[in-house]
Amino acid sequence: MKKILFLTGLGVLLLAGVCFFFRANPTAGSKRTRVVTSGYVPYTLTKQLSGGLLEVEMLLPPNAEPHSFEPSPGSLVAVHHAAALVYVSDRLEPWVQAVLGAAGKDTRVVSLADGLAQTEDPHVWMDFGAVVDMARTVVAVLTEIDPPHAAVYRDNLLRFEQEIAVLDRDFAATLANCQTREMVHIGHLAFAALAKRYNLSLRALAGTSHDGEHSARKLADLVKHIRAQGVHALFTEEAVSPRLSSAVAAETGAEILPLYPVEYVSKEDFNQGVSYSQFMRRNLESLQKGLKCQP
Repeated sequence: MKKILFLTGLGVLLLAGVCFFFRANPTAGSKRTRVVTSGYVPYTLTKQLSGGLLEVEMLLPPNAEPHSFEPSPGSLVAVHHAAALVYVSDRLEPWVQAVLGAAGKDTRVVSLADGLAQTEDPHVWMDFGAVVDMARTVVAVLTEIDPPHAAVYRDNLLRFEQEIAVLDRDFAATLANCQTREMVHIGHLAFAALAKRYNLSLRALAGTSHDGEHSARKLADLVKHIRAQGVHALFTEEAVSPRLSSAVAAETGAEILPLYPVEYVSKEDFNQGVSYSQFMRRNLESLQKGLKCQP
């Protein structure tokens, strides 16, 4: 009797997962090849590089905390039926381990950070060289699961590489001549690779996740640093409470400007399909203004 009840309960759970998945993904019945991604970075890269030929879905909902997300039963169903699961890394997204066991026997599982240099900051896509390598990995996966469109994916990759090359030149030129190179971030450590690439000095309030400790002592030390360095602007991000940046700005008189780590995405930006390059253009505008860079 207990065994029957257990099997019945398991069946209900799986059915609920299937129902949730199809309600959340109205195109789930599509015959197009489906790729499931962890969060917004692999999602936006895959969407752009696939050029609408594939069904691309994201496990992490908009407005969700990317480092400590808890997958739903619907996530397991999505992964099980996917041709590929694309994520960044186990270090950045430890929750992905909870869905790997649901992958189907033919599901291609790919970590985009494999083979890239590892540093304290796991947000590797903030280095343009690394994001190009990630895009090449995505295209290799797309070509493997959808060979008839291999030429299209290669062409999309070439356009993406050219797009990133222009971005890199614009960042280098814009950030070459700034009044200050002090980049104070009221958020987690997500921009170390960007700061290193363009010779900026980064000071972040928290660690590598949004759950980092924001102690009174850390805030006091940051205020002291801002005053000592004559910093004019603070950079913050959507996933961080505005009270933190407002408190520091009130103490120092610094302006508050947004930066986008890309991994977190608002529902509005998700619905508008804001691309990686568009987010990075926003970041360049904020850095130019905050660091007082000459055009």
